[in-house]
Amino acid sequence: MRKQFTSSATPVSSRETLRLKMGLRDELLKAIWHAFTALDVDKSGKVSKSQLKVLSHNLCTVMKIPHDPVALEEHFRDDDEGPVSNQGYMPYLNRFILDKVQDNFDRVDFNRMCWTLCARKNLNRNHLLISDDDAFKTWCIFNFLSEDKYPLVMVSEEIEYFLRKLTEAMGGSWIEEKFEEYKIQLSSKHQCLNVWELIELVGMGHFSKGMDRQTLSMGINEVFQELILDVLKQGYMLKKGHKRKNWTERWFLLKPNLISYYVSEDLTEKKGDILLDGNCCVESLPDKEGKKCLFYVKCSDKSFEISASDKKKKQEWIQAIQTCITLLKVGRPAPHHEARQKRRELRQKQQAEQEELELRMRELQTANENKQRELEALRKKLEEAAANAAEEERRRLQTQSELQDMYRVEMEKEKMVRLQMEEQVAQKSSELEQYLQRVRELENMYHSLEEALEDERQARQDEETVRKLQARLLEEEVSKRAELEQIHLYQQQTISQTQAEKQELERERLAKESALQSAMQQLQQLETDRRGALEQYEEVMKKLADAANNTKSWKDKVAHHEGLIRLIQPGPKYPQKITNWGPAAFTEAELSLREKDWQEKKNRPGTPQ
Repeated sequence: MRKQFTSSATPVSSRETLRLKMGLRDELLKAIWHAFTALDVDKSGKVSKSQLKVLSHNLCTVMKIPHDPVALEEHFRDDDEGPVSNQGYMPYLNRFILDKVQDNFDRVDFNRMCWTLCARKNLNRNHLLISDDDAFKTWCIFNFLSEDKYPLVMVSEEIEYFLRKLTEAMGGSWIEEKFEEYKIQLSSKHQCLNVWELIELVGMGHFSKGMDRQTLSMGINEVFQELILDVLKQGYMLKKGHKRKNWTERWFLLKPNLISYYVSEDLTEKKGDILLDGNCCVESLPDKEGKKCLFYVKCSDKSFEISASDKKKKQEWIQAIQTCITLLKVGRPAPHHEARQKRRELRQKQQAEQEELELRMRELQTANENKQRELEALRKKLEEAAANAAEEERRRLQTQSELQDMYRVEMEKEKMVRLQMEEQVAQKSSELEQYLQRVRELENMYHSLEEALEDERQARQDEETVRKLQARLLEEEVSKRAELEQIHLYQQQTISQTQAEKQELERERLAKESALQSAMQQLQQLETDRRGALEQYEEVMKKLADAANNTKSWKDKVAHHEGLIRLIQPGPKYPQKITNWGPAAFTEAELSLREKDWQEKKNRPGTPQ
């Protein structure tokens, strides 16, 4: 938010100060741009360094900035060959000149210096009705009203604003139709003018016909004072002195922050200033001392009594001064500055709206073109669809006729197929009966096969029992042979003993021979048992072979009778024992009985151990 004035010398806010400084920089840059462009003789965008040094020195002199030749020489040193462009000159201009500028110099002198550089090259004085000074003032007005874009141009709205104020200042009447005709001519130039075209437009008297040169010069001067010198109002009035209290006629100039009064309107002798701020006030006074149309301006330190020529002038001055005080209170710029900013914002807003409208128009046009293409494509599709529908209808009728013929043929074929199907159903029924008969026969075969498999399983169990018995007999035979070998070894050892032991050994030998004979008898008995077990084993193997042949014959019958039926072989009902010759032929209980019987035979008296 902007700060309000709080004292007689209330400073503006930092934001307002920055805004004023940026506004001053923009105004200075416009005049400098004209000077730089004038030095660019071949219009290449570059200027020689010697010319820029002179320009920089003149700028520092006229704007009361300490000139630093060392910085200038360092920036444009000799080893930097070639001319300097506008972009190359801007860093030096910003750092060493514009950043140091203060609002303590005469802007008219600054503008006149830049004007002198550019007018010499660009101003065409032939057929001009205005003097060089009026052309200079028009040049300053152009810089004030031109856009903040380079190259500088003045748009048609600002041209109309300037010409309207110039016409009013000359006391003429503004003709809107005449300017509209001129705007049509400007359409080829994008409705804008550069400064030299504007000077030519004013100097040729296109909008001041019927006015003499002096009137035109006075009108230009009045607009210049208002827009450039910020003179809001001027004229003769009487002022009461502070010491002698006498009334003296003075020429008053009202600016946004002060009222200056001079001896005459030529402004050669200035008598004083009335500084305005937010705490000042202006009020009307009643007539007194033979003076009429009185009002006074009250400031913080003193008051000033002033007498206007008539009541109308009095009211105009009071209203103008009050407007300045009000603007100082709220920190706003002069009316013409604010009006210029509003016009620019309005143009920017209108331009944005115009661009948005153009964008929308382009979008609508694009959408319309797309719709047209879609409608054209839809029309073509409809035409194609109608042609396809007619063709499809023709094909449908042809297909319907063909289908009717085919339907009659198919009906005849269906009748034939139905008769054939009935015959096939009867044949399949007969085959089904035969198949069921074969299934019943197969079931009977399966029962017989299960019995054969059971016999085979029993034969395998018997075979395993015999195998276990034979294995035990063989183990006993091996054990007896080992005992006999030990006895024989012992006999040989006893032969080598002394003669005294021979008799005892002979007796022992006889006993051992008796035991050996007994063992041989047992061995023969075991051999006999082994042969009997072998015979049993052969008999069991014969049974097994018969059972296998019987099973194989049944398998062949079943496979021959029905190849798709898989035979199911019965598995063992009891846990089988595994020997060196394969699955056992007898159970664990039978094996335990045989082992017990063998132990009893072994422990009988007279059996050699």
